[in-house]
Amino acid sequence: MFCPRTQRRGRRSCPHRHRIRTGLFEPKSPLRGNGIFRAETKRPKRPWRFKDAGGKPQIWPRGASVPRVAPNKQKLTSLTVSKLRPQVRAYLVWDNFQRGLVLQVQPTGYRSFKVIYRHHNRPRWYHIGAADAVSLAEARRLAAEVMLDVIRGKDPVAERRVARGDIFAELASRYVEEHAKKKNKSWQQAAKLVRRYLLPTWGDLSTNTITRSEVRAVIGKINGPILGNQVLAAASAIFTWAVKQELLTNNPCRGVERNETVSRERVLSDAEVPLFWQAFSETGLIGEALKVLLLTGQRPGEVAHMRHEHIADGWWTMPGMPDAKWPGTKNAQTHRVWLPQAVQEILAQLGYDETGYVFGTPPEMAGPMRSTCKDLSIPRATPHDLRRTHGTTVTALGFGRDATDKLNASRGR
Repeated sequence: MFCPRTQRRGRRSCPHRHRIRTGLFEPKSPLRGNGIFRAETKRPKRPWRFKDAGGKPQIWPRGASVPRVAPNKQKLTSLTVSKLRPQVRAYLVWDNFQRGLVLQVQPTGYRSFKVIYRHHNRPRWYHIGAADAVSLAEARRLAAEVMLDVIRGKDPVAERRVARGDIFAELASRYVEEHAKKKNKSWQQAAKLVRRYLLPTWGDLSTNTITRSEVRAVIGKINGPILGNQVLAAASAIFTWAVKQELLTNNPCRGVERNETVSRERVLSDAEVPLFWQAFSETGLIGEALKVLLLTGQRPGEVAHMRHEHIADGWWTMPGMPDAKWPGTKNAQTHRVWLPQAVQEILAQLGYDETGYVFGTPPEMAGPMRSTCKDLSIPRATPHDLRRTHGTTVTALGFGRDATDKLNASRGR
C-alpha cells in the first residue's frame, strides 16, 4: 500500500494508514501534488436492515431517517377478527371505530382485545379478554368505559391491580425477596415476627381487605409492649413497600398507636458480674461468646458472627459492608477493636472451627441469658445489657463518653 503524503509503503510504516484504507486520499498526480482530501471518496455506510410489520426484510440507506411503520388501522368486524392470520411476531390491529381498542394476534394464533392508553405520559395496556370469549361489540363497550375513566384522570390498570390484590402471605414473601434481603440487614428477625404473629391470622386474607381495626386486634393480643411495637413495625414495612409498588392504595398500619415503652437502663452491678461470669463458664460455647461480648462491648450480632479471618495481631476488624458470611456493621463503616488479653485467651482455647466462625454456627444468645437469670434468681438481663455494662464501666473509669462511643462504634469509629 502506497501513501501519497509520506511516500511510504506498507500499512505499519505509514502513520496515515487508516486514511489509505478509507480512501480519503486520491493517488499522487503531477497536477494535484501529494494527495488531496476528497470527502466524496468516503466509503459508503452500510444500509439499515429491518423488518416491516409483516415480517418482510427491508433495506434503508444509513444516514436517512428510517420511516415509522404506520399503525395497522381498520374498522374491525367479527369476520375480520376471525380471519386474521398469525405472523412470525405478535402484531396489533387498531380499531377505527373505538379509540384505544386493539386486537393483538400472537404467533400461536391467540387473539385478545386490549385497550392502550397513556397515563402520566406512559403507555398502559388494559387486557379485556380473549377474542373467542368476548364479542367485538362487548369489547367496544368495555373499551369506551376504560377510556372514559382515563379522561377523568383515573388509571384503570393500577386500579385493577389493586382490586385484584395478593394474599398477605404472598405479599410478605415478595417483600422479603425483592426488598428486605437487599436493604435490611435484620430482615430475618422481622420475617420471624411476621411468620409467628401475622401469618396465622392474615396469611390467607387479601391484602386490600385488611383494615386498621384488624391491625389493632392482632397487635393487642401480643404480650409485651416492645414486642408489639416490633410486630407493628414489621407489618407497616410490608404495607409501605406495597404502596410504593402500587400494589395497595393505603397502609392500614398508619394511625395505629404504638405501645408506650421505657428505654432499658439495665446495667449489671459489681456483685452480679462475678455471678454471670461463673454461670457463663458452665454454659459452654455460648457462654464463651457472652464473655467476649461483656469484655469487648460490641453488638451481640457482631460477636455471634465473629470470624477467624477478621482477627490479626490482637485486633478484630469488622468490615462495614455485609457479605455471604458476615452481616456487616450497623453503621456500614469498618470498625477495629483491640482484643483484651482475656479475650485472646478465650479464643486460643476455642481453637479453629471449620465453619470459619469463632463460635461455630452463629449462636442465639437471648435464650441462654434468660435461663441464666432464672437460675441465678436475678432480674431479667439481655445480651445488649452486657454491652451497656461494658460502656458504663469504661465511662466510670474516667475515659469519657466520646471514648466509649468510639469503642462501641455508636457514633464514630
